[in-house]
Amino acid sequence: MLPTHTSAQVPDVPVALLPVGSFEQHGPFLPLATDTVIACTLAAEIAKTHAVRTLPPVTISCSHEHAGWPGTVSISAATLHAVVRDVAESLRGAGVPKLVLVSGHGGNYVLGNVVQEAHGDMALFPGFEQWEEARRAAGVETSGDSDMHAGELETSILLHAHPELVRAGYEAADHLADDRRHLLTAGMAAYTGSGVIGRPSLARADKGRDALRNLVAAFGDVLAVLQQQGRGAGQARDEAQHPVHDGDGEALR
Repeated sequence: MLPTHTSAQVPDVPVALLPVGSFEQHGPFLPLATDTVIACTLAAEIAKTHAVRTLPPVTISCSHEHAGWPGTVSISAATLHAVVRDVAESLRGAGVPKLVLVSGHGGNYVLGNVVQEAHGDMALFPGFEQWEEARRAAGVETSGDSDMHAGELETSILLHAHPELVRAGYEAADHLADDRRHLLTAGMAAYTGSGVIGRPSLARADKGRDALRNLVAAFGDVLAVLQQQGRGAGQARDEAQHPVHDGDGEALR
């Protein structure tokens, strides 16, 4: 899960990927680090196709709604915001102006605010639309709303990428709770006794494979937009409109 390249092997590219997962219960058959494993797996697959550098993951994040189960550990939204902002600042100091937050945990709502505040120098991926497209492409039968946690999609991705992490029991662990209107107040325990909300019995390794392939392809659009936005792009536009000239009348670049 951790990048193992040396300093000399770090690619000289302007975009970095920061996997952001969680350390929270995923029922009795998936590991606490499921969201982190998925985020790291997706980041590694993206790096095989696109010109990006990968970073080690943020493993503990905002999982307060899962506090009713042993093993779950959380940090505050303010702490997560600060960590991501500091990572971005460190990267900018090293000449890497763009950062993509590869999110494996939907409960990290604050990441959207971090990206908003970055003025085009950050992106959050995958978003809701990308996840939905990946579901359709993979033939996932459960809707995104019903398949909320430790369900068909998450289990499928692990069955494909890390089958050794999937314990027995997912085949009979289905539980649906589509009406979760008080989730943030009452927590997950108000809607599930097992920690599962979804239909993991429908999970298949080929669905996980196809979902990852779709997400890697979709990342190309995110990368193109990111590279056109932000302070770096704005500076380039300003220089093109108002070039600095040397004594011989040649524009300096």
